[in-house]
Amino acid sequence: MKYLILTAAFFCMLPALDAAEKKYEVKFPLGIDGDAYTVPGDNPLTEEKVHLGKMLYFDKRLSVDRTISCASCHNPQSGFADPSPLSKGVKGMTGTRNSPTLVNSAFSYFHFWDGRSPNLEDQAKGPMANALEMAHSLEGVQRNVDAVPAYKPYFKAAFGDVNVTIDRIAQALASFERTILSGNSPWDRYVYADDIDALSASAESGLKLFEGKALCTRCHVGFNLTDGLFHNLGVGTGKENPDLGRFVITGEEKDRGAFKTPTLRDISRTAPYMHDGSVKTLEEVVELYDVGGEPNPWLDPKMEKLGLTAEEKADLVSFLKALDGDWEPIAEPELPPDPAPSEK
Repeated sequence: MKYLILTAAFFCMLPALDAAEKKYEVKFPLGIDGDAYTVPGDNPLTEEKVHLGKMLYFDKRLSVDRTISCASCHNPQSGFADPSPLSKGVKGMTGTRNSPTLVNSAFSYFHFWDGRSPNLEDQAKGPMANALEMAHSLEGVQRNVDAVPAYKPYFKAAFGDVNVTIDRIAQALASFERTILSGNSPWDRYVYADDIDALSASAESGLKLFEGKALCTRCHVGFNLTDGLFHNLGVGTGKENPDLGRFVITGEEKDRGAFKTPTLRDISRTAPYMHDGSVKTLEEVVELYDVGGEPNPWLDPKMEKLGLTAEEKADLVSFLKALDGDWEPIAEPELPPDPAPSEK
């Protein structure tokens, strides 16, 4: 039986909109630590709120010109990431960073590459007001959604009344994003289900390298394969105006050019890699680590030259591909229609 990225509730008929709120039952796939899963006390997870958030996630009316949705840059068909190095916003404008995956973002303590948002509710608002993404104002987003009468019953079902606020929009989006879970990968089955055939011989060798010679577990640790912290790998530091990453947030010298360690789950689905999307393949990622990153004054001390052989590099890539979860992309939901001309 496959573990879906979302529970079956999403694929059922809509519940009656006047029904009492129903707690959303999260189903954790193999390998995912449910004890580490937290939900803010002021934004409990309910089926109604998650469904509303799913619709808003795909709704291009959140952008100033109705051309960009959350799913435009965090596409379920691309591992909830963007296959372009830098995502396109409204009017074809190009962003400055690669869109990271939202898979298992419920377990992150910091959001965005520089960690400037402390929770998913705050993170959800960022792209709406970013001039290179949705290029709207938070007030404008609220007006756009409020102007769709067909959304009102969903807000009532999720929040108890029909009032549309930007905070409620963000809470619904965050609720949906907390259901984007991936696990039950070949690695999970090998480790947690004692399925010795889950990994190929190459991937099994890659696992030993991952935990040993390749030094990957210096940063990629735990069930979600990330320490959640910030490191300078040297990527992009040679540019004329390099992205300073975490330094812009903290002002601390040690954070110059440092970016958040991403999860390695579903890594083969979320190319290209690094904060600027400059590394196209997993093979190139391994090469970057093998040479110890790109030299610069703030290079993380955890970066060392590895001296991997060609066979070891291939084995490591095989293991990384074995971190892909067993889930199926979700389909775009039917969205509440715009009001008829007579309703405007």
